[in-house]
Amino acid sequence: MDTSLAPATPAHAGPALHTASPWPVFFTACIAVFLVSVDATVLFAAFAALRQSFEGSSAAELSWVLNAYTVVYAALLVPAGRLADTHGRRRMFVVGTGLFMLASLACGLATDVTALVAARAVQAVGAAVLTPASLSIVLGAFPASRRAVAVSLWGAVGGLAAAVGPSLGSLLVDTLGWRWAFFINVPPALWAIWRARHRLPADAPGQGGPGRIDLVGVGLLVLGMGGLTAGVVATESHAWHRPQVWLAAVSGATALLAFAAWARRHPAPALDLSLFANRSYSAVNLATLAFGVAFSMMFFGFFFFMTGIWHYSLPLAGLAITPGPLMVIPVAMLAGRIAARAGHRPVLVAGCLLMAIGGVWQATVPGLQPNYLLHWLPSQLLTGIGVGLALPSLSGAAVASLGPAHFGAGSAVNQAMRQFGSVVGVALTVVLLGDSTLQLAAFQRLSWTYAGLVCLAALLCLPVQTKPKA
Repeated sequence: MDTSLAPATPAHAGPALHTASPWPVFFTACIAVFLVSVDATVLFAAFAALRQSFEGSSAAELSWVLNAYTVVYAALLVPAGRLADTHGRRRMFVVGTGLFMLASLACGLATDVTALVAARAVQAVGAAVLTPASLSIVLGAFPASRRAVAVSLWGAVGGLAAAVGPSLGSLLVDTLGWRWAFFINVPPALWAIWRARHRLPADAPGQGGPGRIDLVGVGLLVLGMGGLTAGVVATESHAWHRPQVWLAAVSGATALLAFAAWARRHPAPALDLSLFANRSYSAVNLATLAFGVAFSMMFFGFFFFMTGIWHYSLPLAGLAITPGPLMVIPVAMLAGRIAARAGHRPVLVAGCLLMAIGGVWQATVPGLQPNYLLHWLPSQLLTGIGVGLALPSLSGAAVASLGPAHFGAGSAVNQAMRQFGSVVGVALTVVLLGDSTLQLAAFQRLSWTYAGLVCLAALLCLPVQTKPKA
């Protein structure tokens, strides 16, 4: 085993910071990530309740309860990953979780839409800070030989949480009201903070380079990702032709180009562009983008189909898509073990192709008359297995060749690509299926589209080379 990659325990750390097994560290890190991933999708089930609670607000105003979180989270992931590398993983994990918890409480107490949108933006800041810190903690806790399994499970936890978010949200809204979609975050977040402060191994700040923050680089990254995300989000209202949408998108792209020029000259940029010199790292991030678009189109398309064509209630629709997400955790465990021996490429390609087959099934088999067991369940099992193989393995492949100094920033880039893909996928789904009278043909076009995107992701995974050397 390469002992240089194992986490170092500081000399001042007391016995409480030691653990015989890395799994308690994994569990602590994943609690907060589960909350963040659930929160990214839970409000899709609460949107109707929000409209009733804030009757004087338009749908466009309320949409920013969702979009503010999406835009801020995507914009800050990469700079936050760098903070985990330079200012300590545990410290950033605690700060991010605490900010997320306080903002969740503020969301639940909000009395108007403006306050709710502002609290959601702060909540996204906390989520962006803790997510790359969490994966860095997991990577540092496991030896290199066991990281593939650990990262696969970490990714599976996030994927499962995002998938069950609308189902959990519909249950909470129906029984306790929309505010409890936020209040429920507080006890687990408090527990995660307590566990982090007493159980996670402390690491020295500055482990990834100079502690000074590249403020110019951070600003350009935030403007770049925020502008592109805001431009994509605006297409959900069919506003793509408006000048402000194009201005946001062009400004975002210009800011990212400016950052690339800046980073080449800065001694410690907010993102080290040398990461992309690794062919596998570049390929897996492009694959993550394509897969993220497809995953969101598939997942949110499910709800449109169930409620708009088969006319299921929202809680019943959430229950109907549950078999797929339930496949993710056990399949991810198997995928991690295979990747540890044979590398991530065969797992990634197989997962993408199975998900594509599920998409083809959904484009050709289900009809206007409900037939869950014969027409829907088989595709749920196919896509569930495919997601369980591919989604966590994308995270694992992205960080497989990174050194400890780049765990935070390197993993944050991958998470940002997935988040941006998710934004594009949701926007495309709304554009394709958002009409008041949903037609079966529109859902079929959506299914063919996401099946093609995961085939593209499979092709992009072919250069990925993470097979351990003998």
